[in-house]
Amino acid sequence: MIGYLTGKIISKKPTQILLDVNGVGYIVNITISTFESLSKNSSEKVSLFTYLSVREDALVLFGFSTQSEKDMFELLISVNGVGPKSAQSILSGIQIDELHTALRNNDLSRIIAIPGIGKKTGERLLIELRDKVEKLSDSFEFSHDINYAIKNDAILALSQLGYNSKTAEKAVRTILADIENPSLEILVKKSLSLLNK
Repeated sequence: MIGYLTGKIISKKPTQILLDVNGVGYIVNITISTFESLSKNSSEKVSLFTYLSVREDALVLFGFSTQSEKDMFELLISVNGVGPKSAQSILSGIQIDELHTALRNNDLSRIIAIPGIGKKTGERLLIELRDKVEKLSDSFEFSHDINYAIKNDAILALSQLGYNSKTAEKAVRTILADIENPSLEILVKKSLSLLNK
């Protein structure tokens, strides 16, 4: 089993990279958050935690910038009906700390807001993962729950002002990366100024 790779990126796109590890090129499927964490300098070496999916017709590698993201991926694929591609898509549609909080708080509306997740799959995720997520809590690198609540309120406010929710979420995430524990008012104002640039 390949659990970890370090190498140089030969090419990358938001969902996949080609990684040169000592002259061997590995195609690694990645999440959007892992893509965003990769260095802009392609000559630098990167390290990824990996999961090897073994199918009858293919061996498919999935890569993650953190161990906690890999742990969540493995939890997701343990759910009946959620395969590796679906888990990759879920982790690309929501930040890992938000997913953890939504599962822990039984927040079905946040789960089904993830692109590609319907009500039945969302309910299955909540039922099957709620207790498992609690056991993994200590290993996750989380932002505070207060940030989760403020972030959701800010996205809702921007959506009500007519912005697309995905665009609003990206703006809010950008602001949260620069400011620690902002108030809702500051977060909305700064997100608005970013969106109106």
